[in-house]
Amino acid sequence: MPAWLIPAATTLVVALALTGAFFFVVTRGALLVRAALPGARRPDAHVYPIYSNMRLMRMVDFQPVIAAILLFQYDRLVSMITSGLRKTDLFDKKVLITSCAFGNVMPRVTSAALKAGASQVQVVDIIENELLHAQRKLKHHGEALQFRREDATATTLPDASVDANVVFFLLHELPHHLKGQVLKEACRVLAPGGKLYLAEFHRPSAWVLRVLSWTYFKVFEPLGLALWSTHDPVAQLEGMAGFSCERRVVFFGNFQVIVATKPLA
Repeated sequence: MPAWLIPAATTLVVALALTGAFFFVVTRGALLVRAALPGARRPDAHVYPIYSNMRLMRMVDFQPVIAAILLFQYDRLVSMITSGLRKTDLFDKKVLITSCAFGNVMPRVTSAALKAGASQVQVVDIIENELLHAQRKLKHHGEALQFRREDATATTLPDASVDANVVFFLLHELPHHLKGQVLKEACRVLAPGGKLYLAEFHRPSAWVLRVLSWTYFKVFEPLGLALWSTHDPVAQLEGMAGFSCERRVVFFGNFQVIVATKPLA
């Protein structure tokens, strides 16, 4: 056995353990501490510190890191959404991004929407720092963008006011009672014939990935497991006034992109 192998393996194990501990502390661990504290819960109490603390956001939001978290399927998932936007006639119409997301999804979605003719891209998020962080990425688009600090479960946007809505890996982080509310709100603001683009985790078909995913969710994202069963987005969307859904899964079924179309009448 090479002399370097054991030290290298030990270093790798320690690095992985420290990385896991860091992400647990700034995600589920922080929520457990919040839940144990007395006092009334704020509307954004379910939001991880990693998505609200500006220093943490800047520390983590690097494309290679985000790509690795999604098992290097990030680019593929975003491309599925932007491809759909580019093929849609959005001339003089509005596009909504419901909740900010890390990585380059927001610049790519914005560019695709504007190239398809959209007159405006609106971004809503309940966290002010998320909006400020997103503005830095999108500043070159100028007046074509509008940022609104609002709760995704109940925005002030008018009914049928946007023709496309993008929700990128939001549902798995939400308490179960909010998952359906976000979907209902996302559909309410869609114009007839409009499309909701939803990217999320999915129940893997390969048993090895299923076990690994189940373990990951149990430790870091326990609210995400409901997407495999009781809170399947397609089942929820198809129960909303005739929405038709197309689901595509990638990487042995580990991820999904859903395109839900609102009926014309």
